[in-house]
Amino acid sequence: MKFFAIAVLLLSPGLVDEKPQEPAVEKAVPVFKDGEAQVVPAFRKSDEWIRHDLWVETEFDSDGDGKRDRMHVDVTRPKQTETEGLKVAVVYESSPYYSGTAVNEAQYFWDPQHNLGITPPMHAIPPAIDHQSKRPLMSETHIQDWVPRGFAVVHSASPGTGLSQGCPTVGGDNESLAPKAVVDWLNGRAKGFTTPDGDVTVEATWSTGKVGMTGTSYNGTIPLAAATTGVEGLECIIPVAPNTSYYHYYRSHGLIRHPGGYTGEDIDVLYNFIHSGDPKKRDYCNCNVRDKEMLTGMDRVTGDYNAFWAGRDYLNELGPMKAATLMAHAFNDWNVMPEHSVRIYQALKAKGVPVQAYFHQGGHGGPPPLKLMNRWFSRYLYGIENQVEKDPKAWIVREDAKRSDPTSYADYPNPAAADVTLYLTKGGVKRGGLTTVSAPEQGTETIVDNFSFSGDILAKADWTNHRLMFATAKLSEPVHLSGTAKLRIRVASSRPAANLSVWVVSLPWKDGGQITDNIITRGWADPQNQGSLTESAPLVPGQFYDLSFELQPDDQIIPAGKEIGVMLFSSDRDFTLWPEPGTELTVDLDQTSITLPVVGGKEATEKAFTPKPIPEPTAETQK
Repeated sequence: MKFFAIAVLLLSPGLVDEKPQEPAVEKAVPVFKDGEAQVVPAFRKSDEWIRHDLWVETEFDSDGDGKRDRMHVDVTRPKQTETEGLKVAVVYESSPYYSGTAVNEAQYFWDPQHNLGITPPMHAIPPAIDHQSKRPLMSETHIQDWVPRGFAVVHSASPGTGLSQGCPTVGGDNESLAPKAVVDWLNGRAKGFTTPDGDVTVEATWSTGKVGMTGTSYNGTIPLAAATTGVEGLECIIPVAPNTSYYHYYRSHGLIRHPGGYTGEDIDVLYNFIHSGDPKKRDYCNCNVRDKEMLTGMDRVTGDYNAFWAGRDYLNELGPMKAATLMAHAFNDWNVMPEHSVRIYQALKAKGVPVQAYFHQGGHGGPPPLKLMNRWFSRYLYGIENQVEKDPKAWIVREDAKRSDPTSYADYPNPAAADVTLYLTKGGVKRGGLTTVSAPEQGTETIVDNFSFSGDILAKADWTNHRLMFATAKLSEPVHLSGTAKLRIRVASSRPAANLSVWVVSLPWKDGGQITDNIITRGWADPQNQGSLTESAPLVPGQFYDLSFELQPDDQIIPAGKEIGVMLFSSDRDFTLWPEPGTELTVDLDQTSITLPVVGGKEATEKAFTPKPIPEPTAETQK
C-alpha cells in the first residue's frame, strides 16, 4: 500500500519534473500578397533544394526501335517537398537546345543565289553534334525566380536531343506529345524512371498537378504545342516569341523567305542544328525524318503551303486547347515575326480561352515583366483570386519606355483603330506621294530587281530604279498605328517568277541609328500565288496580276514631323532568294494602295496629314 501510494504521488500532475516543450515549428508554405507569390525565406536556401533527374515514358516511338521513347527530365524543388510533405505547383520549360547545337551553322545553309522556280543544289551536311550527358540538371532557367516563391521548376530535353530518346521533328506530333507526357507524369498518369532503359520508377508525389509552361523562341513554341493536346493539368502557358507555324517562319505568302539574320536557313537546317541525341539513332532519324519527310515535303521550289507545312501549323491544332495563355512578342522581331503570336492570340479570343498579350518594341525575345508572369502563375497554378483574367487584354511597351512598364489597352489591335487606305502618286524612283485621296492617271512605274543592294541601301537612296518609294507629307500630328497593314497591288513581271517585297518606314532616317529604328512593318509575297496559297503558276511575262497580302502586325506611334513611306521592291537581300538581276516589275499605280490601321481612323489621319497653318506674324514675333 505504501509503495502504491508513493507511486501515485510521484506520477501526479505538477509533481513530476517535466521536460520543457519545444515550440511548434510552422511548416513553410507558399505565401501570396497582393495576388502574387512572395519569396519565402525557407525556400531560398539553394544548397537545400532537391535536385534530380529522370526519364518520362511517352506514348510514341519516333526512333523506330519498338519501344516508347523516354524524355530526359530534371527537377528542382524546395526541400520541404521531401521533409514536410509539401506539394507545390510546377513551372516547366522544354527545349531542344539544352544539350548543345551544331557549330558554325551558317556554312551549312542553303545557297540563296539562284533563279526562282528551280531545284537548288543541296547544301553541305554538318558533322554530328557531340553527345552530352548533362545531369542532374540540364538547365538553370527559371529556378532562381520560382523555387524561392514556392514552385518546383522542371526542364525536359526535346525528342532526339541530349539524353531524350526519339527523333527531332521540328514541329511534328512527337514535339507536342513529349511535354504532354511530362505533364501527365506530374499528375501521376505517366511513368517516370531513374534510367533511360531501366524499370525502377519515380513518382512526382510532391506535385499538385498544376503546371505552367514558358520559354522563348523554340522553347516558347513547345508550351503551345503541349497545350494543343488539351492535357489535363497544364493550366496556363506564357510563350515568348513562339514559332506558331513553320510555314510562316520559312515562307511568306508563297514566297521562300528566310528568318532575319539567317539567310539560307530552312527547316532541315534547323533539324541538323538541334539533333544532339543518341548517336546510335541518328542514321534512322536522318533517313526517315530529315531526308524522307522534310526534304521531300518542304518544297523549296514553289514555296506553296502544303500538307507538310499544315502539319506544323499550330493554328490548325487549337481544338482541344484550354490552357490560359499570355502571349509575349516584339513588334521588331524579324526572326520569329509578330504575326506568330497575333494569329494565335486572335484565334484563342474567338475560342473563348483566357488570353492576354504583351508586346514590346524591341527584337527577338523579351518575356513579360516578372510581376505579370507572377500574377498569371499565382492565379492559375495556386488558384489565387487576383482577378488577372479581368485585366486589360493587351500590354504594350510604348516607344522609349522600359519593358517593365507597359501601357495597358482594352485589346489588340486597339479597338479605336480603323483601316485607312493610302494611294500612290508618281515619282517613285525618287519619291512619289502617299495620300488619302486617289489621284487618277498616275500610270505605271518600273522596278529593276538587283539583290546586290540591301533593303536599307535602297531605302536611303535619293534616286534608284531598283525600288519605288512613296511618302506622305510631314505629319502635323502623331499617328498611332495598331494592327495589320495590307498591300493591294497590280503588277506585271518580265520573267515567269519574281520576288515582291514591301517596307513601311518612317522618314527621315535617324542619324547614326539602325535601319530597324525607321521600319514600321514589312511584308513579302510571291506573285505566282496571287490566287491561291497552295497552288502557284508561272507568270505570263508582261501580263498584269492583282494580288493583296498582309504585312506584319504592329503597334507604333509615328511622331509629328515624320513622314510615312512605302517602299516597293523585288528581292530583299536579307530575307529572300537572290535571282539573277534584271527582272522588271511594272507597278500600276492607279490600282495599287496600302491600307494602314490608324487609331482614330480617317479623321485622325486627315488631321495629321493637314499642315498646320503658319501663324500670322505679330509685333512681338517680328522683334
